[in-house]
Amino acid sequence: MKTTTKAPTATQPLDGGPPLRGQLVGRAAETARIGAALAAARSQRGAVVVITGEPGVGKSRLAAEVLAAAERSGMATAGGRAGTVGPAVPYRPLVEGLLCLTRAGDLPAPGATNAYGPHLTALLEGTPHPASGPLSPLLVAESVLRALAVAGRRRGCLLVVDDLQDADAATLAAVEYLLDNIGRQPAVLLLVTGREPGAAADLVARARQRGAAAVVEVPPLGPDAVRRLLAAELALAPEEIGPGLLDRAMTGSAGIPFVLREIAHGLAGDGTPPVLPAALADSVARRTARLGPGGARLLGTAAVFGPRFPLAVVQRASGCGDDALAMALRTATAAGLVVPDTTSAGWWAFRHPLVGPAVLAGLGPGERAGAARRAAGALAALHPGLPGPWCARAAALHGQAGETGEAVRLYCEAAGRAAADGAVDRALELLARAHRLTGPATEPGTRATVLERLLDTAVSGGRPGAVPTGADGLTGDPGLPPARRAGLHARLAETAALAGRPAEAVRHIDVARLLLGDRPDDAHRAVVDVAAAHVELHRLTPDRLTAAAALARRGADAAERAGLPELAGRALLLLGQLAAEQDEAAAAALVLRACALAHAGGLPALRAAADLRLAGLAAARDGRPGPVDEARDDARRTGVLPPALDASFFLALDQVRRGEFTAAAKRLREAAADAERLGLGACLARLRLADAVRYAHQGRRAEMEEALERLGPLVDAAPGVRAMSYGLARAFCSLLEDEHDAAEREFAQALAYDTENPATCDIGRHGIVLLLGVVAGRMGRRHHADVARAGAGGTRWNRQFVALADAVLLGREGRPVEASAAAGAALAAAEPYPMARNLCVRLVAAAAHRDGWGAPVDWLREAEEYFHTAGLRNVSGACRALLRRMGAPVRQRRSGDAEVPLDLRRCGITVREFEVARLVAERIGNKDIAGRLHISHRTVEKHVASLLQKTGHPNRAAFASAARADLVT
Repeated sequence: MKTTTKAPTATQPLDGGPPLRGQLVGRAAETARIGAALAAARSQRGAVVVITGEPGVGKSRLAAEVLAAAERSGMATAGGRAGTVGPAVPYRPLVEGLLCLTRAGDLPAPGATNAYGPHLTALLEGTPHPASGPLSPLLVAESVLRALAVAGRRRGCLLVVDDLQDADAATLAAVEYLLDNIGRQPAVLLLVTGREPGAAADLVARARQRGAAAVVEVPPLGPDAVRRLLAAELALAPEEIGPGLLDRAMTGSAGIPFVLREIAHGLAGDGTPPVLPAALADSVARRTARLGPGGARLLGTAAVFGPRFPLAVVQRASGCGDDALAMALRTATAAGLVVPDTTSAGWWAFRHPLVGPAVLAGLGPGERAGAARRAAGALAALHPGLPGPWCARAAALHGQAGETGEAVRLYCEAAGRAAADGAVDRALELLARAHRLTGPATEPGTRATVLERLLDTAVSGGRPGAVPTGADGLTGDPGLPPARRAGLHARLAETAALAGRPAEAVRHIDVARLLLGDRPDDAHRAVVDVAAAHVELHRLTPDRLTAAAALARRGADAAERAGLPELAGRALLLLGQLAAEQDEAAAAALVLRACALAHAGGLPALRAAADLRLAGLAAARDGRPGPVDEARDDARRTGVLPPALDASFFLALDQVRRGEFTAAAKRLREAAADAERLGLGACLARLRLADAVRYAHQGRRAEMEEALERLGPLVDAAPGVRAMSYGLARAFCSLLEDEHDAAEREFAQALAYDTENPATCDIGRHGIVLLLGVVAGRMGRRHHADVARAGAGGTRWNRQFVALADAVLLGREGRPVEASAAAGAALAAAEPYPMARNLCVRLVAAAAHRDGWGAPVDWLREAEEYFHTAGLRNVSGACRALLRRMGAPVRQRRSGDAEVPLDLRRCGITVREFEVARLVAERIGNKDIAGRLHISHRTVEKHVASLLQKTGHPNRAAFASAARADLVT
């Protein structure tokens, strides 16, 4: 008895929720099209529908869903499969279908049919016809046709024939008869077939051409359907499938449901490639076997190339002729094994990423090695010299063939080409492959060569994370000469310095010097000395700059004698960096020499670093950072990241000084993310410092302290960062709080750190420190002359401080006209830096007024407006106090009622009383309050008395205890 209850379909999950495991997903259009044919059969109009598609796409699953839907609608249903184990059985799917109808009672007994009863009986019982020999396909087909008419007389009939591509010739002849004659019967013939070339494919093509059948192509699933199917397999809601997992599913399965189900649980793991499922491997093996020996050999050769393969090379390596190649490709494409690669002419690809590994799994180790060896030979013959990417592909093939020495040589050659093109990451990837091929059995010299190349590329590109685990194990190999072991230690020292591990860097370089000996050759001396010069900057000693310069000079000379231009250029760049503080012209000359070496030797990494250094020197002098930004972008394209990230530090500081705080924050976030991702601890330390400076230049002490706390673990990762945290951050914040004594202490601390462990950074020594010292009377002409002669004193940022210090000294010397001219030059230099400009005039206004030079009143009014707008109350109050002392009218600032807490406003507390209240809550005495707010001691006493009276507290101690939590931040 049939039921007509409507069950949930693939597009109607149970309870309207996500699809359950085993439900059909993503085939709504196909089921609707076939459903229309079923409806016609129920109205006594027959049809033929062909379901076709590549293996694993879900043809049989769709047919099963259609069969179930037909049965639920009350139709008579039957199905048969052409494929068998063993010899083909004539008419097997038709016999199987008729037997299904007989068992269900939809057909009468064979003898009670019609004039074709004997044929039907012979077909169903497997007995020969008494009046003739073998059964005629036409008579068989007519018998089946009449049987379907009987079975479908009430509600229609559906007969499904699966795996038609495996059917014998007699079955196909009978099916063709049914195709032409079923239209007037209440039945639907649903044929399921693959795309493989053969008689079945020809039959379908003819039927489609003459309109005898509707062909339903079942395509791979799209992203939405893959998401839903994957969710069903993993028992998740579709929205729980994130973009990363969905992308891996689409890439790994190519939208083939069978493949997706096989790899689903592996995809949901840690992102590693899924293990090759046994069912998938068996499916690929069966389809490959159908290609014949020549086609299987072709596919096995293709598989050693990976997911994609160059067809001409594979053809030559497999010895396949043109006609055989065309046939093999046609068959393999129809079998869902390969597809043309539409992205590259002459290339083909496996249908999905697991086909290639499945093909390889069917080969023995010797067969794989032989295929790889033949492919490498064909590649070299077709592409002499292995240009472009062919070199790396040949290396991979030699590796698979077990020819390690040749594979390593080619990987190193390909890496050198990549590095010369600026593709640092690609070069490191190739060198890492070469390193993995070398093991204990490999000759130590070869292993050392690969590791040296890898470390050199990691240093020049700033990729310390690319250094393989256990790389330092080779440094103790007794099979290597001491000088080569010294070179390995030197290279490891530089990677440790880049990563922000100075103690490790110093340890490696000390070992390298011991191993180098007293009389090394120039090549080994250059490697160790240049590395030692860079690492020396991290050594905690007062003479480290001098020692680094000596090592860099010696290393540069040795590198030039040994014909190592990149090492010589790196040494010259370091010498330029060390010289810049005292002599900009000498620094530029050294960098230009490095630039010339880079251009002559075709060294893109050195050229990018030299161009960036030249742009930085020019920008520091003229205050125009545009060329630095351009050079930074070029360095990033070249893959030279440490100089590019240091340029981001320079540019962010420049933006902070210009008041472009939002742009600076964005730049620092992006650069810090890169530095952290690459493990560049030294660069990250400087970038975190710049973030603290950003807050300091806004007077935001709490945020500055938080930024410095984040810097804490890396404060010694880069030279000078500890000193700069005082000179560039804390001291400037104190100046914006008008806490000059605190600023002086912090600058002094910065200078002390720099004296103890000097660095090539500007901590204020050549600018603001000089100005503060001159204003306070501690410094005079000699100090000014020393700073003015230094290269750092001539940067645009420092010129404003140096020129104003000159103006103060000229005023004291009774030369007001010259002092005014010097002040004008200073303010012109300060034009791009509004905060520093206004801070400068606040510092020198009293001296200018006293000695009669410049326009101190106008300056102070402008500065007061700037600081008030910026919310820097202390320094804006100091400007107002100075204006009062000069007898100038002062604008009152009493519009800040909103800053007074509501409870205190209800007590009648004024803005000025609130300012006093905050300091009383910090238990600061009246004299210090008067100094901070630039008001008289008597005025403070009046405000305190008013506070106590309005709030009802008996004394200031009681008020401080009650108000501290609310008023002190």
